[in-house]
Amino acid sequence: MQLVNAFYDKVKIDPLLGGVFARVNWESHLPVMYNFWSSMLLGDQSYRGTPLRPHLGLPVDSSHFRQWLKLFDETVDEHFAGMKAEEVKARAYAIAGVFQHKMGIKS
Repeated sequence: MQLVNAFYDKVKIDPLLGGVFARVNWESHLPVMYNFWSSMLLGDQSYRGTPLRPHLGLPVDSSHFRQWLKLFDETVDEHFAGMKAEEVKARAYAIAGVFQHKMGIKS
């Protein structure tokens, strides 16, 4: 939860990403993100859903993905170190790559 909360605190005020996330219902979105990352990193299988679907149709391009990854890397590095920290960053890059490909965005 610490990673997700710290990361989205940055996203909310980011000049590029803040507008994209302005309509997010954080009360319902954050628990989904807790489950998603917990499933990705700990294998607890708490996430149920299709992560790409809610992102389809968003007004984003490769610059949004680059900024998302920059903030994500910064947040991980501020709070964690070691193999799991590097794993979460690698997974974020892989997810961003898949999303961009499936959304027809050139990286």
